[in-house]
Amino acid sequence: MPPRTLASLAHALAVAPSPDAALQALGDALAEFDRYARIALISVDERREMLRCRSLATPTGVASEIIDTMVDHLPTSERARITTGGQFVDFGDASDDYARLLHLPSLAEAGWLSVRGIQFEGALCAILAVYEAKKLFGVRTTERIAPAAALFELAYLRFLERDARAEAVRALEDITQRIHGDYDRKLAELERQLKDSAPGNATRAEAARIVALERDLAQATEAGRRALRRADAVEATVGSAVGELEKAHVELHRRSEQLRQRTRTLYLIDRVLTLDCDTDAPRQLADGLLALIADDMHAHRCSLMLRTPEGTALFIAASKGIAPGIVDGTRVQIGRGISGQVAATREPILVYDVAEANQHPLLHDEYFTTGSFMSFPLVYRGELVGVVNLANRAHAGVFVDEDVDRVRLLGLVIALVASSARLPERLVDALGVR
Repeated sequence: MPPRTLASLAHALAVAPSPDAALQALGDALAEFDRYARIALISVDERREMLRCRSLATPTGVASEIIDTMVDHLPTSERARITTGGQFVDFGDASDDYARLLHLPSLAEAGWLSVRGIQFEGALCAILAVYEAKKLFGVRTTERIAPAAALFELAYLRFLERDARAEAVRALEDITQRIHGDYDRKLAELERQLKDSAPGNATRAEAARIVALERDLAQATEAGRRALRRADAVEATVGSAVGELEKAHVELHRRSEQLRQRTRTLYLIDRVLTLDCDTDAPRQLADGLLALIADDMHAHRCSLMLRTPEGTALFIAASKGIAPGIVDGTRVQIGRGISGQVAATREPILVYDVAEANQHPLLHDEYFTTGSFMSFPLVYRGELVGVVNLANRAHAGVFVDEDVDRVRLLGLVIALVASSARLPERLVDALGVR
């Protein structure tokens, strides 16, 4: 299954028939980033100030449970920020305790709990909780899922607005039925009085009463028409407001995604430069550079190949998850194989589904377990430095065009570090490349 983008998630949320279906779509999006993390929606009873029902997204569906926990049980500072909504609030070292309070399934290790409040008509109506395992490196799952959580909040508010409109329609129908009931009763009474009154024998008082009844009937009819017009106006106003809110949320998600990508880029560049400053051993530096790009791209199988000093071949400087029997230092002639072609053309190769490439050399590789791979050249000041190969993306994911742009920027920094540290020349001796 391809990774869920914001566009595909927005479509899934738009066609979701219920809040549980929308939560399941958000859970699927979370699994693309961290399949062990938990995400749950907890409804809030504002009048009683209680956390009522916890709905947990699981691979097989949404599991609901009544928890009936007071909102006051949450820490004061975190509760105040949750009530305002709009961002995830971190519970820090107390995460595991409050995860149990919210009836979230425990993790195999210590975790982080982050909670985001959802407001409706100025009041807290629900909270979205993400419970993830602690990581020593990499971006927090809540940072990656934040744009998707904002999309879910928009979809959830649309369900609440739909229910509110349905309730308003029911109230209007009740009022209209009462008005028509009064109209029918008064009309029946009038007809009865007219029938009981003999022609020409009606007194002046009875005539006045008939006029009064007709006037009341006309007033009731007009009141019913005005109520219907007000209901139509309210529905049109709500529809317009929802449309403007959707546009504002889409723009907010776009800018949030841009900011997240730029923050991630600066973070990765900082890690590469820090690794260069702290590591002098060539093999340790090569392993560190490969681990950095593999972690960022979630690739279980990858290799860093550098150009030999004579410039006619590449050799494996560092690797992870490659087939047994292929060791570091193995040479590949430039122009042969996928890595050799990338080195010769200096153009990246991206394959979405290897099953469609019938002549591809990786087609019958038992260690190639996913349907997508990427090979990218490392070039510095017009000189070829090496090639990076990425395959077996986590969760059977595929590489897409946006990933090429991300690898391109990180590849420039890796090429700079490798050239500055004379990594190809030093590793030729360290690995005994012949």
